Amino acid sequence: MSPPSRRSFLIGSGAAVTAAWTAPTIVSAPAAAAATVPPPLPRSILDGPAAQAPIDHIVVVMMENRSFDHWLGWLATDAAYLSAGQSRYGAGFTVDGQQHQSFDGPSGPVETAHLVTLLAGGDPYRGCGHPDPGHSWGSGRVQRDSGFLATGSGNDEFATGYYLGDDLPFTSQLARRFVVCDHSHASLLGPTYPNREYLFAAQSYGNKTNALPPSTGFPGTTIWDTLSAAGVSMRSYYTDLPVLALWGSRMAPYVHPIDDYFADCAAGTLPAVSFVDPGFLTGSRTDNHPHGDIRAGERFVRDVFAAFMRSPNYSRGLAVLTYDEWGGFFDHVAPPQFVDDRASAVDADNFGQAGFRVPTVLVSPYARRGFVDHRTYDHTSILRFLEWRFLGAPAEGPGGASDWNLTSRDRNALNLGASLVTTPDLALDIDLDVAIAAPSAACAEDGGPGGLVAPVDVELPVGDKHSLEEAYDAGFFHEVGMDTAPSSLAAAWVAG
Repeated sequence: MSPPSRRSFLIGSGAAVTAAWTAPTIVSAPAAAAATVPPPLPRSILDGPAAQAPIDHIVVVMMENRSFDHWLGWLATDAAYLSAGQSRYGAGFTVDGQQHQSFDGPSGPVETAHLVTLLAGGDPYRGCGHPDPGHSWGSGRVQRDSGFLATGSGNDEFATGYYLGDDLPFTSQLARRFVVCDHSHASLLGPTYPNREYLFAAQSYGNKTNALPPSTGFPGTTIWDTLSAAGVSMRSYYTDLPVLALWGSRMAPYVHPIDDYFADCAAGTLPAVSFVDPGFLTGSRTDNHPHGDIRAGERFVRDVFAAFMRSPNYSRGLAVLTYDEWGGFFDHVAPPQFVDDRASAVDADNFGQAGFRVPTVLVSPYARRGFVDHRTYDHTSILRFLEWRFLGAPAEGPGGASDWNLTSRDRNALNLGASLVTTPDLALDIDLDVAIAAPSAACAEDGGPGGLVAPVDVELPVGDKHSLEEAYDAGFFHEVGMDTAPSSLAAAWVAG
């Protein structure tokens, strides 16, 4: 194979076709900073044989419902971060983030705003009194074609708000220190279940909604099956509701309480591949899904990543922080289309249509320091890295033996490991114990004591349960035989 070029790292490339898109009005943009001549870049691990790659332990943490501009767009105007990046990587170092935009609303143009200011009279960390922004198959297409406040978008002004680095005390440190992927997209322009299905199976089985599978679980082969068949050790650690239960009771041997994750990190006994689930239930929610308090999510992310970074396994490890989908929050980059077994020329049936960008950060001693990877990824790019590392897939391209992939989507996906290098940098240079403010009480519509008054033209939901919480209420986890007792650790994450 041809090794990835330096140019491909700096300006990006991807096996994707960009969808038609009308860009929002840009209110302001960051000014370019001066840069020095950078040193040569180290060699990518993808240039060498997978068997010799210095990554033996991969941890994947998938959170909920945030877009790149809304969550990490502030990096594009962080002068110190940009200056350091330009010093290391040249004047071409940028972040494709635009937090200052304008969208047409029912009463005229609405400018994006810092949520702490926008919702100053309520709870900016939960979005109380506002609907969960639209992120269904239909509302996502409205947002793509007509904007994030268009009729049918499912949105009010909450979806045009953003956070700053200071609002994310731990995630902001990860983003500044390690690799940010600023063109990492949800696999589908749709909701939670279909996107999480792509993470494990490179398909959603034709599902466009959060409809539950039968108690036998989703059908077909997953990354759990192919890696296990190759002798690769795997575990799924859960806080309250194990996502892997959606594939039925056959997945029970892989499922472990999150307490085991912390014990395995401390002992240096993590498996080769770990997936770590946040809490999804209202009383233990740490997934960052509205109306959960993002400070509870920050506490969860801090403790999960700190445990890994203190573990003996970190020296040959990689942790991926990502989100299932954009959650209806604004983003300025056109969602691309990918090769897919269910791609269609009919937009309403096109499973090749990706969603908007999601925040994705790669944490490893082998991650380029303070780097931005502009290549076009989706959730199956994580699968592609695992398939390259353990199953004989080529580093890039759809070639190689015929039995390493799950579908055409992961076979054609770009490898998420392109920005990992062969020379480790073990200096953490972040505060693993950073203080994070206490979460507030739950929103009134979720049984809490307070909340904002909704705009008159927006119908609030009765409560705001996560799709997995609805599955819990329906008795699905009991039918599958999975334990759903929340970890005692969740009490500290959600405590006020």
